Amino acid sequence: MINRTEQEIMKNWKSDFSKPVVSVCTITYNHEKYIREAIDSFLMQETNFSFEIVIGEDCSSDNTRQIIENYKENYPHIIKLIVSEKNVGMQANVQNTMQACQGEYIAFCEGDDYWTDTNKLQIQKVFLESNPECVICYTSVEAFNENGIIDSYIGGAIKDLTTDELKQAAPINTLTVMFKNIIKKLPLEMLLSKHGDLFIWSILGHYGTGKYLSQIKPSRYRMHSGGVHSMISENNRYENALITYSMLFTYYKRLNETKMTNYFQKKLLEVHLRMDNSIFEILLSILKQKIRKIMYKIKNIYKNNHDR
Repeated sequence: MINRTEQEIMKNWKSDFSKPVVSVCTITYNHEKYIREAIDSFLMQETNFSFEIVIGEDCSSDNTRQIIENYKENYPHIIKLIVSEKNVGMQANVQNTMQACQGEYIAFCEGDDYWTDTNKLQIQKVFLESNPECVICYTSVEAFNENGIIDSYIGGAIKDLTTDELKQAAPINTLTVMFKNIIKKLPLEMLLSKHGDLFIWSILGHYGTGKYLSQIKPSRYRMHSGGVHSMISENNRYENALITYSMLFTYYKRLNETKMTNYFQKKLLEVHLRMDNSIFEILLSILKQKIRKIMYKIKNIYKNNHDR
């Protein structure tokens, strides 16, 4: 645990802790080996504004929750723990944790990654506040495993992104982002996707552009066997892309946004051409069922709201 008291962290805050300016949104599952390093990297942040650390713990089978509870005892005004009594899965955990975030801005970092720059939050918040045309900002990462730095790793965007590029779900290093807390409810399609972060970037594209901030030190992206995305097979990557693009296609078709509907239709074709045809047909059949369920739920929600 970091050698820094809650009072020391809060001493330069100009805003009250009960009204956090930034929410650090962290999801975690079975991260007992790593969660301390993540939380310490949040608590080391030097800011002149209040921030909260909102941790969604998805019913881990190891000691992850106990470790977080120990931290919460020492930082009761900063750390907020959101628990699941049964495992709800990554996307539902993201939704539950985001909904608990009270800040004007949200910064993401999962429980097995961590930050290295003590001024990360300060720099990003000041930038977004000063540049209203931007909705999200991000930095670079340094991927590593138990053997050291992975130089071959290709991460997310290291350039500025237009609104259309965000809508097209351009990859961004999730553990580095800060964005305006303007998404009040995540769509049903996002909960069924495999890459919820890409879905969030796409939604944010309706509100502004993205900015790459090179002056912030790279965050550390841990690649290990328990990582959700870092160590999966090539076939699984194609399957995840197919499911995510299908959900984005369905989302934009529902919104009658022809340009983005056509874009994701092309992305689906690209994935199809890379996949084994038999696997593609099986997945497509499953996806059609999911899409029908989504449309049924949406129609019921609309009908209930209209009736009221």
